[in-house]
Amino acid sequence: IQIAQCFEATLQRCCRLEQDGRRAREELARVEAERAALEVKLKHARNQVEVEMKKRHRAETELEKQERKLQLVFESLMREPWGSGVLSGEQCSVLSALAGRRLGAALVPGRRSSAVDESCQSLLSHSDISYDRTEDDVVRN
Repeated sequence: IQIAQCFEATLQRCCRLEQDGRRAREELARVEAERAALEVKLKHARNQVEVEMKKRHRAETELEKQERKLQLVFESLMREPWGSGVLSGEQCSVLSALAGRRLGAALVPGRRSSAVDESCQSLLSHSDISYDRTEDDVVRN
C-alpha cells in the first residue's frame, strides 16, 4: 500500500511538473512572438529615423543654398551704385536688418540654422541614436 501511495504521489507530481512545463513553453512562445514583433517595430523605427535624417540633411543643404542666394542678392543690391537710389529708405533698413539677423549669423560656412539645431538636435543627433548591435548577438546566443 505504501509503495502504491508513493507511486500515486510521484505520478501526481509528474503531472504537475508536466503542466508547469507546458505553461512555461506556452509563455516562452508568447514572449518570443512579442520579441519578434518588437524587433520588427525597432527595425521600422530605425528605418524611419534614417529617412528623417536624410530629409533633414537635404533640407539643411537646401536652406544653405537659399541663404547663399539671398546673401548674393543682398550684396549685389548693396554694391550697385543705383541700389541706394532705387531702394527706398524703408527697403534699405529692412535689407540691413535682414542681413544683420539672418545673413550675418546664419551664412557662416558649415553652420546650421539655429531653428533647426534647437528643434531637432536632441531628436536626430547621431550621438543620441547610437546602437550597438553586438548586444543583440549576445542575447540571441
